[in-house]
Amino acid sequence: MPALFLLLFSTVLAIGVGIIILVFRRRAECRRDSAALSSQPESVGASGRPTFLAPNCWLAIRTRSTYAVQVALGLHNPKPCSWIQGLAGEEKLFIAPPVKGWILVMGSGLPEPDADVDVCFRFLLELSRRLGQVQYFSASRVVHSHAWVKADGGRIVRAYAWAGKTLWCQGAMTSTERELGLQCFPYFEGPDSSTFSQPSAAALNVERIAFLASRWSIDPSRIDTQFLQMERGIAGEPSWRY
Repeated sequence: MPALFLLLFSTVLAIGVGIIILVFRRRAECRRDSAALSSQPESVGASGRPTFLAPNCWLAIRTRSTYAVQVALGLHNPKPCSWIQGLAGEEKLFIAPPVKGWILVMGSGLPEPDADVDVCFRFLLELSRRLGQVQYFSASRVVHSHAWVKADGGRIVRAYAWAGKTLWCQGAMTSTERELGLQCFPYFEGPDSSTFSQPSAAALNVERIAFLASRWSIDPSRIDTQFLQMERGIAGEPSWRY
């Protein structure tokens, strides 16, 4: 009987120690997230609460299943990851938890049209075959290269990419693009280079891509910081090869 009580006591003690370790670990993660949160560039959203600048490149996928996105991407070495860690840009790919029916994917592992537009095209086409509606946004505030793509069911509905010249122009310009004043040029044509005193069309497009994202799906910069601190997603490495 004493041996039984000793065993029971040891089990309860081990469980208690495990819970304490988990609590302290979670508190440490929260402190790291809060520190990272305070170091991120802030803006103020419509709610009056601080929000953050959108990443340079991201996907918006119409689904609530992070697992479906993980499988479609063939994510290698998946691990839990907070929003703040994902936004820090240290992960190759970060699959965010669903927001309003959309899942955002961001990270340096995403292909970009200015590096290889054909790779970007095939990647988005295949991803939309697997997941349905997939949107892609890219905007460099330094060199003003940019892109926006809407794919659905393995078909490119609309795409435009610019990096010193038009790299990709497919589908009819949408009413939302026209309303936002986005400027798109045919292949081998570009803006009038004589108006140097005016903001370039490329720079204006970059500034307006977040508005396009908010109209088409969701703008990452408008996600409330309270949600960023509470929810967790999945990080990992890309597996596609084209």
